[in-house]
Amino acid sequence: MTTIDVGLGLGPEFTVPPELSARAPAEARGGSRDGVRMLVGRREPGPAGRRVEHRRFSDLPEVLRPGDLLVVNNSATLPAALPGRLPDGTPVALHLSSAQPDGLGTHLVELRRVEPGRAPAYYPPEATPARPGLRISLPAGGAAVLTAPFTARLWHAELALPAPLLRYLAQHGKAIRYGYVDRDWPIEAYRTAFATVPGSSEMPSAARPFTSETVARLAGRGVLLAPVTLHTGVASPEAHEAPYAERFHVPAATARLLGHVRSGGGRVIAVGTTVVRALESAAAPDGTVQEADGWTELVVTPERGVRAVDGLLTGWHEPRASHLLMLAAVAGRPLLADCYREAVQHRYLWHEFGDVNLLLPD
Repeated sequence: MTTIDVGLGLGPEFTVPPELSARAPAEARGGSRDGVRMLVGRREPGPAGRRVEHRRFSDLPEVLRPGDLLVVNNSATLPAALPGRLPDGTPVALHLSSAQPDGLGTHLVELRRVEPGRAPAYYPPEATPARPGLRISLPAGGAAVLTAPFTARLWHAELALPAPLLRYLAQHGKAIRYGYVDRDWPIEAYRTAFATVPGSSEMPSAARPFTSETVARLAGRGVLLAPVTLHTGVASPEAHEAPYAERFHVPAATARLLGHVRSGGGRVIAVGTTVVRALESAAAPDGTVQEADGWTELVVTPERGVRAVDGLLTGWHEPRASHLLMLAAVAGRPLLADCYREAVQHRYLWHEFGDVNLLLPD
């Protein structure tokens, strides 16, 4: 068990049992994408100030109001895990953390230890073979050469590949998988209904439960949808690092629609922490959002607060994960603590194939 302690007041005894990890996609567990459970947390006026409801994701059109705006991430997950070998022949996994070169002309990568029959394992900093100049052999004559550390876990690397990167990943890569998932799943299991722009190393998973039927029912209800793009890097669950720079784009049409909805009293609900990061990176201090494109290093905390977002649909996050600070900025720590207590008590499932949490202002 792992302890949640991000200032939520849950106490050191609060733990998430490992059996609450979703080990397979909902549809492989006998359900459907939109059949996962959804815990709704609401901030309300009055002495109580907050309440929670237990729902299914398919209830979303009834939970939202006509005129609300859902902002979704249209980034498509890449098969960003590549098999490699060290110079002595030791097999390793190389996780590519960005499909686009960083400012140094290199890519960010994570090395992970290969264990037969299991997901690639985390290398603690004291045990990693990573060093400047290390050459990792990749399939079809490709190679990655580490140049310098970026964090204790991530390294800058120069890639030499026999084909363009996206084509090479499609031929030789697979979806990044961590130990709580029971086996490798096709890349389609890691893509959402909105995935049109390739670039994420890991799935923007809050949108995974959406289906074409759900989207149609939302439209019939008068709920609006608009896209942004934020390409996720690798977020090794063992390291609990603060978010680092990620590429994003907020289209002008989305910015205009967001302003129109808020001026008319509608609520802007981000589908995923990636959407919060993109919108808040494009927001002025008064909450006005303009078209924006580039790299964002923004870390959203309760102290910083949110300016452009009223609510959030999100998954259940790792204990000690920095994302919990963003959730607290949107919902407030008391409501978030209520949600996490309820989620454990009622056996909600964690991680990218798990259940979801909808945080609303009222």
